[in-house]
Amino acid sequence: MARFAVIGIGNVLTGDDAIGPYVVKVLEARYELPDDVLVMDAGTPGYDLTAIIAGLEAVILVDAVKARGPAGELKLYDKAQLLSKAPVLAMSPHEPGVREALLNAEFQGVAPPIVKLVGVVPFDLRLRTALSPVVEATVPAAVEAVVQELAALGVRAEPRREPRAPDLWWQKDAPAGQ
Repeated sequence: MARFAVIGIGNVLTGDDAIGPYVVKVLEARYELPDDVLVMDAGTPGYDLTAIIAGLEAVILVDAVKARGPAGELKLYDKAQLLSKAPVLAMSPHEPGVREALLNAEFQGVAPPIVKLVGVVPFDLRLRTALSPVVEATVPAAVEAVVQELAALGVRAEPRREPRAPDLWWQKDAPAGQ
């Protein structure tokens, strides 16, 4: 049974919004994690994220974030920071977002005590299946940030003896740069 989760959030068909799924796939390819750690590409879960995180001890989310800063910049947020802003009206397939799902979990009394978000400022959110070069260059730092957050929870991510290629299934048949 999972006690912890690393969840990648984002639409793999809209460029840099795929940073969350991309990072969790690289994490799975390069590290072995204990059985009580769920690693998941959740896509754009909306309120379904509430059910995914319900009852966990801690969750680390990876997602593209609307934030000040240059494209590709890594941003780290904790639960209090995520909950500090008002919820937004759902206006896209990516909403309701993390904050709304977390507020829903809080209301239901099932929110994890520890929630971290490893965010990356996007550059290109147009319809395409590849990350922009500036955001793709941030992937190793984002993976390392997840590994550090896991370590802070007492969870050891063991480097694989033979790292695998990440399963970036959404890029399999796409032309280069698409």
